[in-house]
Amino acid sequence: MILCAGESLIDMVPQDRGFRPLAGGSVYNTAIALGRLGEAVAYLWPISRDPFGEVLLRPLKDAGVNTDLCPRTDRLTTLALVTLAGGEARYSFYDEGSAGRMLTAQDIPALPDSVDALFAGGISLVPDPCGAAIESLIARDGGRLPVMLDPNIRPFFIADADAYCSRLSRLIAGADIVKLSGDDLDWLYPGMTPDDAARQVLAQGPRLVLQTGGAAGARAHWAGDPVAVPAIRTAVADTIGAGDTFNAGVLASLRRQGVLTKAGLAAITADQIAAALSLGAQAAAITVSRPGANPPWAHEMPA
Repeated sequence: MILCAGESLIDMVPQDRGFRPLAGGSVYNTAIALGRLGEAVAYLWPISRDPFGEVLLRPLKDAGVNTDLCPRTDRLTTLALVTLAGGEARYSFYDEGSAGRMLTAQDIPALPDSVDALFAGGISLVPDPCGAAIESLIARDGGRLPVMLDPNIRPFFIADADAYCSRLSRLIAGADIVKLSGDDLDWLYPGMTPDDAARQVLAQGPRLVLQTGGAAGARAHWAGDPVAVPAIRTAVADTIGAGDTFNAGVLASLRRQGVLTKAGLAAITADQIAAALSLGAQAAAITVSRPGANPPWAHEMPA
């Protein structure tokens, strides 16, 4: 299984002058997308016993995501108030003392042998104790398992930029694949071109640095010449969950090609990278064509 470790929350999405609660969270969305694509996937994050906890569990179950590693807690579920401007999502988080925020390293069990890759990222990397817990998981198991990291940086959520950047540097050094949006690169390396910024990240140790830019498509930096694929043209409802679904498509493709291993990523080819970027772009295009984080099922993907 691919283990996705990181936040789940309830997105309060605008609807009819009010808000509609929808299950979401960056890493949660990627787990759902992987399950819908037919991949073996597990999820690790505390799930509240409040009514929203059941809202979060239902899509995981429907997508076939294994939740055996999810501790249950009486703490409340994190809420994210979503506003849309020109189809772009912006978030305000209600997170203090929440179920996920209080995850500690002691809450993370030994991983079963069925876990063969790790995915982490999102706001779960920022605050403590949960940020330290995810970092400890990657430090403990990232030496033997391939790790994909997507920080999905939300600047307004970061109270201590220096501490976060230090953690991010350590995580990037321990990751095999790092995905960064254009906004992420701008925040990390202001004034630097996206390609130069991505190369700075690659120099820290990952095998692949994936650079996404919406309509600009996706680009991979690695040991060879950069690999790029165009975005797939579609009518955009909103961008909620687009990057998360892209991540799932990339991971699914790498696994199907037999290269989602330490050795496989060390020997990866340009064609294999292009195939992974393409599947990610195809999956993301379906997600942005409909409201909310609603990744495609396997039968909806192009043959």
